[in-house]
Amino acid sequence: MKITEIRAYRVELPLREGAYKWSGGNEVKIFDSTVVEVRTDEGVTGFGEICPLGPAYLPAYAAGARTGIAELAPSLLGLDPTQLGPFNLRMDVAMRGHPYVKSALDMACWDILGKASAKSVTTLLGGRYAEDFPLYRAISQDSPAAMATSVGKYRAEGYHKFQLKVGGAPDTDVARIRAVAAQLDPGDVLVADANTGWTQHQALRVADAVRDLDVYIEQPCASYEECLAVRRHTNQPFILDEVVDSLAMVVRGHAEQAMDIINLKISKVGGLTRARQIRDLCVSLGVALTIEDTWGGDIVTAAIAHLAQSTPPEFLFTTTDFNSYVTRSIAEGAPQRRHGRLASSTCDGLGVTPRLDVLGAPVLSVK
Repeated sequence: MKITEIRAYRVELPLREGAYKWSGGNEVKIFDSTVVEVRTDEGVTGFGEICPLGPAYLPAYAAGARTGIAELAPSLLGLDPTQLGPFNLRMDVAMRGHPYVKSALDMACWDILGKASAKSVTTLLGGRYAEDFPLYRAISQDSPAAMATSVGKYRAEGYHKFQLKVGGAPDTDVARIRAVAAQLDPGDVLVADANTGWTQHQALRVADAVRDLDVYIEQPCASYEECLAVRRHTNQPFILDEVVDSLAMVVRGHAEQAMDIINLKISKVGGLTRARQIRDLCVSLGVALTIEDTWGGDIVTAAIAHLAQSTPPEFLFTTTDFNSYVTRSIAEGAPQRRHGRLASSTCDGLGVTPRLDVLGAPVLSVK
């Protein structure tokens, strides 16, 4: 089997709630997503998706994904997409860094491998551990009262894990955390995610001010070293996200006891191939994971679900269903939330069929 053509599509994904806000005053109202189609000489086609959370979150942006795919695509023609090791090596040789550019291409190859072998990506990633798995709901940054009100609304939809977007003024963030914590029921889980928004001294203030609450602290500061300093001064369970972008960072973080959980985003590490390696290492080390991506629609949600479904439940802290946050469906067969839980498709490959009428004409075709 050989790759004969690579296409890319641009699609906008408006948010159901109007806007998504996090630290630093950042806000997104419409996500700019790129869908990749990889065609082969045997008629098997695979699809992937990459949707950065705007240009201010990670070193990634939507137009850059499409520019990078255009740069990479010619060097990938003629390769066997089912040979994922050599395929990823070719991408790394052709383009140094830029993992988010490679993610959708790698994802599409997993889709092809599943279709060609008549197996779901869940099976290929290790096998199905449970019927479904729990989701979290992100609570967009707002006033303490507004964020607290969101808990009841999301709990009614079946969620029992809540990721609170903080990373603003410490006093306001303490009020946000306390207001939301007061709304929790027994069994609910609260994560205060600063998305790198605090300086070290601010993070220490917040962590100390909420030390009496059952709350996880996620990525308080921009650098690993700052986060490690905060970790060493708090007994709260600790999650690292933005700084964990490779196997090497997991090894370092584990050796220095820098975290209890990592947030593994597929595109941050370059696709499902690298994400599976990191997932398996974490399981071996006893480190739990949140499994997700920067953002996305039906195709990204499907990929997240396959990786989460093939993770031992005791190590899967949580995950999310991005396609429920947006108003536009871009693929049939994508997993849908049921009572705050999600399950991956049992169909071959990713189990999704893109809606070409929604994607429109490709913005890129290399053959």
